[in-house]
Amino acid sequence: MRIERLERSKHKKGRILLFMEGGELLKATEQELLEFDLRPGRELQEEECAALRRAAGVSDTKARAAELIGSRAMSRRDLMRKLQEKGATEAEARYAAEWLEAIGAMDDGAYAAMVVRHYAAMGYGPGRLRDKLYEKGVPRELWDAALEESPPAEEQIDRFLRQKLRGRPVDEKEKKRLCDALVRRGYSWGEVRSAFGRLGAEIEDE
Repeated sequence: MRIERLERSKHKKGRILLFMEGGELLKATEQELLEFDLRPGRELQEEECAALRRAAGVSDTKARAAELIGSRAMSRRDLMRKLQEKGATEAEARYAAEWLEAIGAMDDGAYAAMVVRHYAAMGYGPGRLRDKLYEKGVPRELWDAALEESPPAEEQIDRFLRQKLRGRPVDEKEKKRLCDALVRRGYSWGEVRSAFGRLGAEIEDE
C-alpha cells in the first residue's frame, strides 16, 4: 500500500494524516513519522500498516492521557476509564497510565492525600472521606496513609459545633439536627456523642 501524501491535522496537534493509495486514511504522530520512515511514495506492507496502527494508537493515547491529567488530577482507574471511553483499548490505556506513573506525572498515593485534604477542609469525617476515596477509584491499600492527612475527628467536630452554636445552649431539637448533620458528614455516633459530652450536653445512645 503506497502513501500518496502526508498532511498535518488541522484539528489535532501533532497528528499526521497519511492518505493512502485506494483512499484509506491512516493517522500517525511525529514519532511514527520518524520510526516508520513515512513519506510520500513509500510502500507499506500490510504488516507494516498493522504495526503503524498499533504504534499510533499508543502515541495518541499517551498524548490524550497527558492532556487529561494536566487539566484535572485523577486516579489511575479513572484515567484508564476516560481513555477507553474516548476509544482507547484497555492495553493502550494501561500503557499510557504506566508511562505517566514512570515519569512522575501521576501518583495514586499523592492523589489520595489530595482528595482527603480537600474534603476534610469541607468538614467531612472519616466515613465520608472513605466514601470519596472509593468514588475516586483510589486503591484501598492507599487509604490509611491518605487519611493521616485529615485533622483529628474530635477537632473537626468541635469546630463544627462551635461555629453552629456560638456559645448558645442547645435544646433537644437542635441537638438532634446537629447530630444528624455530623453523622451525614461521616463521623461515627460515638465521636458525635463524645463531642457533645465535651460541651456538657449529654445525648442518649441511639
